[in-house]
Amino acid sequence: MADHLEASVTLPSDPASVSAARSYVVGTLAEWGLPSDTETADTVRLIVSELATNAVQHTFGQSPTFTVDIALHHDEQLRIGVTDSHPRFPKRLPAAVQQDNGRGMVIIRWLTAECGGRLRVRPTNEGGKTVSIELPWSLPTAPLPTGRPPETPAG
Repeated sequence: MADHLEASVTLPSDPASVSAARSYVVGTLAEWGLPSDTETADTVRLIVSELATNAVQHTFGQSPTFTVDIALHHDEQLRIGVTDSHPRFPKRLPAAVQQDNGRGMVIIRWLTAECGGRLRVRPTNEGGKTVSIELPWSLPTAPLPTGRPPETPAG
């Protein structure tokens, strides 16, 4: 495989774009050698869903688009970043029992750490931010068990 692979897509800040972002990332990673029916692909799918949902829901209409960047360095390090033009950084909200949302960053941080990766939030030169995760590419890629949905973290 190549020393460095990159892919990127810019999508409208619309709820329908969350699914498009997931599909784009999983499809790209499948082209790069990660089968879409693995636990790793499922973890990436959930992380991308949370990152894209945050870009859509928490920019308060001030970011008309968001961009998903994927990079694979030397078949060792996978980076996925979601950039929007809203300047506010994500905040970890208190998780009240009756609260239906606000746990996305907690989920992203937990899944990323579970895979041996890290989460970063950086400002962009244009005044927005990029929320990115870095994961080792050599993650276990066992196929998901058939007939049983993947387990999700308790939250």
